[in-house]
Amino acid sequence: MKRLLALVLLAAMSLAASAAQADTDVKMAGDVRIHANWFQKRNYTGWSGDGTQTADPMTVWERFRLRTDFIAGEELKFRLGIRVNDAAWGHGTMTVDNPAVSVDVYQAFLQFKWPGTDVEFTIGRQPFTVAHSTFFGGSSIILDTEVAAAVVSIPVVKDVFAVQGAFLRLLDTNKDFDTTTKQVPDEFDAYYLSLPITMEGVSATPWAMLAVAGRAADYAGTSVGGAGSYNSTLATNLFSAGQFAIDPTGSRNGQNVYWWTGAALEVTALDPFKFYADVIYGEGNGSDRAKNRRGGLFLDVAAEYTGFDSVTPQVSFWWSTGEDGSLRNGSERLPQLVPAWGASTSMLFDSDQAFVASTMGVNPVGAWGFTASLNKVSFLKDLTHRLTAAYAHGNNSSSALRTANEILGVGGFFQMGRDLTVNEYVVAVNLDNTYAIYDNLALMANVGWSHGEFERSVWGRNFVNQAKSGEAFLAVVGLQYKF
Repeated sequence: MKRLLALVLLAAMSLAASAAQADTDVKMAGDVRIHANWFQKRNYTGWSGDGTQTADPMTVWERFRLRTDFIAGEELKFRLGIRVNDAAWGHGTMTVDNPAVSVDVYQAFLQFKWPGTDVEFTIGRQPFTVAHSTFFGGSSIILDTEVAAAVVSIPVVKDVFAVQGAFLRLLDTNKDFDTTTKQVPDEFDAYYLSLPITMEGVSATPWAMLAVAGRAADYAGTSVGGAGSYNSTLATNLFSAGQFAIDPTGSRNGQNVYWWTGAALEVTALDPFKFYADVIYGEGNGSDRAKNRRGGLFLDVAAEYTGFDSVTPQVSFWWSTGEDGSLRNGSERLPQLVPAWGASTSMLFDSDQAFVASTMGVNPVGAWGFTASLNKVSFLKDLTHRLTAAYAHGNNSSSALRTANEILGVGGFFQMGRDLTVNEYVVAVNLDNTYAIYDNLALMANVGWSHGEFERSVWGRNFVNQAKSGEAFLAVVGLQYKF
């Protein structure tokens, strides 16, 4: 690993030297985040999702990201991004004396405009998100992460109407050679189209995505979710519980189609009142066994008032279809890939929090709820606050989750506190505080509290009694340096 780090740094320096010789501008930017978390009753129990591990009450985290742009002109550039991602002090990279180096390349993409036009191509490993209104963390309930993709953006009417298309290779488990002399369906590819429309006071983005899921791709081994939150996999995000809990398990078809369609809407015509909304429907495995099918609806709405100098009030609401009483007819929840969604940075959801391991990891799919927030509160120079309250209630049938847990075990597919039944709810309040020491250095101190009510018949006595033995409390103190 030390050799790998040396090679990465040597390659970066060589690229920079070559770029300088070719009259190419080299620009670097990045950020460093160092913070300590004190977390009582993480996941409402203080345990991992399957109850086999106990969370430490205090962990110190450090993250470093460096993005280098090699710019030949306005029409051509390449970005290389390297990172040490969410490392805990005393472990791995941060171990005393002989650290295990964990530097990786998380962005590497070429971006250029076709000569004589404004048609832009972005090709390589890049940040990608499905269209979603900016209020909810600017993130998508379907997909928001770095992916290997080829994206083209065509401005049909400048600043008014554009067409964006993309090809994404999400998984290719066996790479260029399959493990047998027979072709193996081990790829997971997606095709995306969006039509952003911007007019005075309103913007709308209808979009659609189609994916082809090969049966032999490693969905279960592909973990998604941030450190410290409920980690899920592509398998649990995409498939139904019946696909794993009811024989014959697995997919019948070698390849299955998934598709999503939706629209993101933002209205600023009534400024300082601003409104946001999204509606999404998606389904997959439609031609496979009935128990393997999954499809559902998700919608969210939000409003904020930006007319005050010292505070921005915000409210939001969301609703999603949930599991019905049977696993044999598949899942009624929206299929997801790598989601990142949250309102007003509520500690319930893993969205745009500045610091890792500072959420309860609740899944808004299969639930409904609302948030209220006093955002951008400021009474003193360079000091801002955000106070957010959130409530989430389940839309999933108790019997469906109970059956899955009896077969697969608690945490085998559904997890207490992450997936909520119709008889369960969670509530949270968090206060986030930021002091700008310098323009590019911030000191943050965040505190939060969360309470949940859960069903013993679904999760078992041990899990529910553990949740009832104390509330979840979180305190985070840290620094963020942007350069």
